[in-house]
Amino acid sequence: MGERQNFTQLFSSLRCLQYLGSLLVALFIVTCSAPEELSPASPKAIFIIVDGIPADVLEATYTPAIDEITEAGAYTQAYVGGEANGPSQSPTVSAVGYNSLLTGTWANKHNVYDNRIENPNYQYWDIFRIAKAHDSALQTALFSTWLDNRTRLLGDGLTEAGGSKLDYYFDGFEQDLQRFPHDDASDYIKDIDDLVSDEAARFVQDQGPDLSWVYLQYTDDIGHRFGDSAELEEAVTLMDSNVGKIWDAIKSRLQTENEDWFIVVTTDHGRDLETGKSHGGQSERERLIWIATNNQNLNEHFFNYPAIVDILPSIATHLKLTIPQEISAELDGQTFIH
Repeated sequence: MGERQNFTQLFSSLRCLQYLGSLLVALFIVTCSAPEELSPASPKAIFIIVDGIPADVLEATYTPAIDEITEAGAYTQAYVGGEANGPSQSPTVSAVGYNSLLTGTWANKHNVYDNRIENPNYQYWDIFRIAKAHDSALQTALFSTWLDNRTRLLGDGLTEAGGSKLDYYFDGFEQDLQRFPHDDASDYIKDIDDLVSDEAARFVQDQGPDLSWVYLQYTDDIGHRFGDSAELEEAVTLMDSNVGKIWDAIKSRLQTENEDWFIVVTTDHGRDLETGKSHGGQSERERLIWIATNNQNLNEHFFNYPAIVDILPSIATHLKLTIPQEISAELDGQTFIH
């Protein structure tokens, strides 16, 4: 009887050890897999400027890619030009609008008042400088149909502008007259836009940079030539297809990578009411722009007529960038995401 009792106790002890072993194995599996399963998605941001598209033209034109981005997030009308008749009033001109987005400030601070970009004030940091100061390992990229965006507005490589801030850039093709001979119809700009958007889509798909800027020009050229017209609407739809390439690359990465992508598509100015051929003044239509995004974490400011200067602090919020206090104190914009 004693031997049987001892055997029963031994068997029971073995079962207990087996159970404990199973628990340890299960705990080990959970512990090893938990960091991968619970790790937060890496934040990524890309902003696309498509030049010179009034809000009313965009809203009346076939743009399936921007519509899909909007369905994922939201769309709003917005403004450029600073405070009308105030100290921050800024010309509704291309380079002025770009730099207001890049720095989160109006022209009275960044000091770009026209497309000559004669004396930009690099004291007001651009979003790439902020990103690199926060973490130099963040991968940055630029895809542009205008070289001055990199060399003059960002001042990439200039000590006074924060040194080298771009890990990859794809631009300058408007200066390659052999490959892209200039023509009055601006077909060469259309071809460069295609090339730039193709490369942006490829790079996003392959590399997934943390912060990127894409600039496309063709719509503004057509606006200057034809004004409000079927030709402008066709150019807008063509532009939308270029945006679609980049959006498709982002959607592909969302399916395969643990990433949280924030895409912003906007324009730099509207056009005059009379013909749609010009811009630069302070009329309501010249100041009126728009913002489309896939972001669902929007606050009420997004829906209350935001400004182009609000895009920088919104990108910084999404990427969780720390902005030096002396720089953040000078921002004219505020975040439109939580």
